[in-house]
Amino acid sequence: MFTFLIILITLLAILLVLVVLLQSGRGGGLAGIAAGGAQQILGARQAPDILEKTTWTLAAIFIVLCILTNFTIDTGARRESIIQQRAQQEQTQPVPPATPPATTPAPADDAN
Repeated sequence: MFTFLIILITLLAILLVLVVLLQSGRGGGLAGIAAGGAQQILGARQAPDILEKTTWTLAAIFIVLCILTNFTIDTGARRESIIQQRAQQEQTQPVPPATPPATTPAPADDAN
């Protein structure tokens, strides 16, 4: 379920970006590219209204899905870090004391 929601959120985010880019802003944006087709199908005044409603709807769905994703996370299968695993192992199993490394005697200097 979690993976499905993440994929759905990703697709929704891509769609939301496209809808926002199609809206005409102060500088015209990308709406000028598709303005001819949008005006023919939707009319000159309906296109911005539909794009704005679509943006608000997609944003609301996006937020709701993000919140729902938090409830679908499986906390039982949560992975712990290596540091936490080692700390738990040290608590259950005592670590044997470290033995000092064996030293080899230095060779004697017999220069005489």
